[in-house]
Formats: sequence, structure tokens, C-alpha cells
Amino acid sequence: MESQNNRCLYVAFHYPPILGSSGVHRTLAFTRHLAENDWDVDVLTGSLKAYDRWEASQLSFIPEKVNVIRAFGRNTAKHLSIKGKYLGLMALPDNWQSWIFGGVISGLFSTLRNRPDILVSTYPIASAHIIAYVLHKLSGIPWVADLRDPMAQEGYPSNPRKKRIFQWLERKMVKHCHHIILTTPGAKALYVERFPETSDDKWKIVPNGYDIAMFESLQTTSNRQQSEKIILLHSGVVYPSERDPKPLFHAISALKKSGQLTVSNFELRLRATGHDAIYQPLLAEMNIEDIVKLEAPVPFHDALKEMIMVDGLLLMQAANCDYQIPAKAYEYIRVGKPIFALTTEQGDTGQLMAKQPNSVIAPLDDASTIEHQLMNYLKQLRNGELAPLPEEEILRYSRQYHASSFEACLQHSIRNSI
Repeated sequence: MESQNNRCLYVAFHYPPILGSSGVHRTLAFTRHLAENDWDVDVLTGSLKAYDRWEASQLSFIPEKVNVIRAFGRNTAKHLSIKGKYLGLMALPDNWQSWIFGGVISGLFSTLRNRPDILVSTYPIASAHIIAYVLHKLSGIPWVADLRDPMAQEGYPSNPRKKRIFQWLERKMVKHCHHIILTTPGAKALYVERFPETSDDKWKIVPNGYDIAMFESLQTTSNRQQSEKIILLHSGVVYPSERDPKPLFHAISALKKSGQLTVSNFELRLRATGHDAIYQPLLAEMNIEDIVKLEAPVPFHDALKEMIMVDGLLLMQAANCDYQIPAKAYEYIRVGKPIFALTTEQGDTGQLMAKQPNSVIAPLDDASTIEHQLMNYLKQLRNGELAPLPEEEILRYSRQYHASSFEACLQHSIRNSI
């Protein structure tokens, strides 16, 4: 008698063809790994109308063996507001509150039709975890939460009602999940302190990483000729708090005034900040619009190509995110270009960067140190002193390298639930 494949219902709002979230790539890599290793994978995600931005070309990234279930959902701020106004209760725990109803209904039909062995829910929006919690309570199917990063944090969310919901949901996950998966040691330490009575086995660390499959069709070396002008790129959202660029802007302004940085020898390119309206006036005020360029979002593959083509890569992470590592850090490591990392040395991001021979680190909030370290970085870059890790070591930072740990976590939960 042939053994049946394990079946997983994976609750994830961010899934192709959505644009604008690096979180989609973790889920995509793990669902691909499961499907390639004889799992039957159903992904419960949002309808296309629920996404703020999506592109049909991204649909090709979905693995052929993965079944996608698109449940009704709408963005409260975009679809359910009147002249931009809506009740705050309609955006709890996030703007996709309506997806909870659609997700539970679609998820119930899916579990009745093809009962899964395990439920998986993943951040970065809380409604995904609420859907999985309700499905777990209604069905008794074991549940694993890929929490990734902490939910309730000091000062976040700023909305007291939303924070209480986050704290309630954290308690439910601790009580009902077989395992809670985090991406960094710092995040685990935070939760161990928050829930000291919980078994250490509850918490699992599965780091983020780059997706090997996304780089397979790309030429990973640049044909761009070395020129006097160095292009430094930050690819992705620049949060005003967690990645505050103002000290960097002040440092660039000072270096421009002293003549060390000019239009002909330096360009900082900020691709898809998500907050251009905040930063454009600052650049104008500091008279650095000619050196710092704000560029529009592009599809993920094009963003990877750009990382390969530029001279250097900028990473930013504030002290209030010491227990997190931006997903793009691993893509930067794969690309192998010199990294200018603005972060703390003691945080998880800083510790990761300290292991990279092609990185230079400076504190995000210290304009004077940034000024000094940026010139040091540019000097080392020009002199060819920032070589990346060997290829075999870079592979250890791939999502595929860690996917087996993720699968083992699911297998363990299934065995312990029987």
C-alpha cells in the first residue's frame, strides 16, 4: 500500500503575483520546497483585488504543483473608505480585515474537501494568523506559525487597540501552535523573555535567505565598466523610523559641501522607498537632489538585475529592529557587491554583516560617523578591497539551505499530533 503525501494548507496573504513585499519570497521558496519533496500544498491567499499592486508576469513564479486558493478580501483604506475615510475598527488587526472572513470560509471548504495534515500561517500581516487560528479551532488540525519577526513591540503598533489584538494573538499562538518559527536569535530571545513558562522547543529559528531559483536566469556578474562615478543602491522600502535615512542625507550633504562627493563621482539610488513624498522635500532642502535619486518600484527580477549592475549596496536597520534582519540582506550577500550597512553592531543585522568581508558598518543615527565611514567604504570599493565570501559559503545563506529545517518542523508537528 502506497503511503499518502503529507498535505499542507499554507495561509499567506503575500503570494505571487503581488508586488511590493519581500515577504512573498520566503513563502514562495518554502512552498516550492514542500511541493518538490512530495507534499500536496494548498496556498490560501488573497484575491487579486485585495492586492495594492500586482503584475501578471509574477504568476509564472508559482510552482506548478502548488494549488492556490484565492479568498475574498479588500483593502479597507482603498476599497471600503468614503473619500479616504473609514472606521478604525475596519482596519483591525490590519487593512485586510475582510480577508479574515473570506479566508476562513475558503479555508473551511478546502479542509473539508482535502483535509490537510498541518496548517501553516505566515506574517507580515496579522490577519493570516487569525485565519489559521480559527481554522485550527474549528478543525483540530495542528498549526505552525511562521511568525518571522516579533508582532507586538515597544512602541509598535502605536494604535493601542491594534497592539492589544497583537498581544492577544501572540498568546493564542503560544497556546495552540505546535511550533512558532522566527528568523533571528534576537527575536527568539525576545519571546523567551516574554513567555518564560513556554518550552524552549516551541520556538524554532529558520533564517531568511536568498532564493536560488530567482537567480538562476540572471547573469550574476556585471558587464558595467568601472567608472569614476560610483552608484550605491538601496532596493526596497525605506521606513521613516526603522530605516530613517535623514542622518545619511545629512552626511551626504556635508560631503557634497566639502567637495568630496559630486554629481560626477557618486550617486545614491533609492529604489521603491514607499515614502518618496516624505523624502523628496528633504533632498531639496539639503540640496542633494542631484546626488540622491528616488526611483519607482520595478518587478522583483528587474530589482535583482539592478543590484548586480550597480557598484555597491546600501542596507539600513535601526536599533529598534535589532532582533530583525531585512530579507534583502541575503540577496545582497548573494549578489556579492560591497555592502554599506547602517545598523548597530550588536543587533542581528550588524552581526550578520560583521561576517561579510565585503561590508562596512556605521550606525544609522550618527551622521558624523556615516560621513567618515562612507568615504572609507568608497575608498575600499575603488581599491577592490571588499571581496565577497567564497561561493560555497554564500550558499549557506540561501532559503533552500534552510528549507529542510522548515519541513522538519512541520513533520515534527504532524508526528506529535497523532
